[in-house]
Amino acid sequence: MHSSGQLLTSDKVKISYHHYQNGFEKVIIIAHGFSTSKNNKIFKDMSSGLAEKFDVFIFDFRGHGQSEGIFYFSSKEDKDSKAVYDFLAPKYKEIGLIGFSFGAAISVNSLIYPNPVDSFICVSGPSDVNKIDFDFWALDWQEEIMYAFSKEGRTGKGIRPGPFWLKKKTPSESIRKMKIPALFIHGSRDWVIRPWHSKVLYDKCASEKKRIKIIKGGLHAEYLMRGFEVEFMDLISKWFERTL
Repeated sequence: MHSSGQLLTSDKVKISYHHYQNGFEKVIIIAHGFSTSKNNKIFKDMSSGLAEKFDVFIFDFRGHGQSEGIFYFSSKEDKDSKAVYDFLAPKYKEIGLIGFSFGAAISVNSLIYPNPVDSFICVSGPSDVNKIDFDFWALDWQEEIMYAFSKEGRTGKGIRPGPFWLKKKTPSESIRKMKIPALFIHGSRDWVIRPWHSKVLYDKCASEKKRIKIIKGGLHAEYLMRGFEVEFMDLISKWFERTL
């Protein structure tokens, strides 16, 4: 069963969500990245795949999709994550979280506070949002540029940006407090956030159960689903099966 709705954050921003409910006791939260949303086809396909074994909850960060407000580049978005955690905690026995790119950074920073998350997957996450690489010369024009301008690629895209200069938490410092199982996934050809970021996060993560996987030839964040869908979905599904 698929339902949609809105949550209200502590600073009164309405956050839009989709909730895939199949009666499971475990739920996976999907936290999208910069300038995309829950309505992007890749995330819809991902939700459908995970919904075979878990309930799934995907939401739009402020300034994205159907949520209100503007995006603060991780300065305030942990309030969006907390609203989601508070909503789901009474409903589920166990909770998994998978964050992509900027959504991974926000997720790591949100987990330093008391929360109900039992297992985490960090996909193409930056160790420091002020050190994102953007090596444009490494772009894959066919897989990224041409797809981005296709009808499918444009669906669910867009952002309402706010001030980017506000103080931010640093994921590589926040991760030192994380003790839940954590899997770090990165594409070797990621030109936006290079794989060294995941290696830093992995090394500094305090969890006794952690793993890092660099997918050879893989691109950035949700684009790992393009060309590596079977491997990627198998990786994240099995991780949550083992750790939840």
